[in-house]
Amino acid sequence: MTDAELIARAVVGDDRHAFAELVRRHQSAVRACLRRLTAGNHALADDLAQETFVLAWRNLKSFRQEARFSTWLYRIATNCWLADARKRKETLLGDADDDLADPDDDGDMPADGVPDHARGATLKVDMERAMSVLSEAERAAIVQCYHNDLSHEEAAFVLGCPVGTVKTHVHRAKQKLRIALASWAD
Repeated sequence: MTDAELIARAVVGDDRHAFAELVRRHQSAVRACLRRLTAGNHALADDLAQETFVLAWRNLKSFRQEARFSTWLYRIATNCWLADARKRKETLLGDADDDLADPDDDGDMPADGVPDHARGATLKVDMERAMSVLSEAERAAIVQCYHNDLSHEEAAFVLGCPVGTVKTHVHRAKQKLRIALASWAD
């Protein structure tokens, strides 16, 4: 069954099983989006994902299918994240001091003498720090366009702003990230 058919069953027949299938299909992508927006705060991302699907269920009748269902969900998720950020008035990126070691690592060293997990952990920390210099709007645009692989038009729909604004935020964010991650260039 397509998303459109499941939506129709959920709206017309109040079919909760159809909506449960929609959740099953899209929950991983929504959680991944929110984890990027919350800088890896899994608990907060999971709470916001749950809120996203509750709001989607309540507002499913208003979904006009002008965009893909996943794009509509990203918009709800982004709005939940922004509302939570305003409510909490906290920095949106978490601590860079997370436990980054791989518990399954056997300790083998590559030929260059730098463990792969250490290299990956360093890149993760540097990326989180680089993302922290971005404004909320720039971070949201980067997440939608590069992590969620949305077009500028789809990202504009999700973020509720003009396409030109999304392009500007992406351009500025890329400039800031390029500078912040210059040490990783070949």
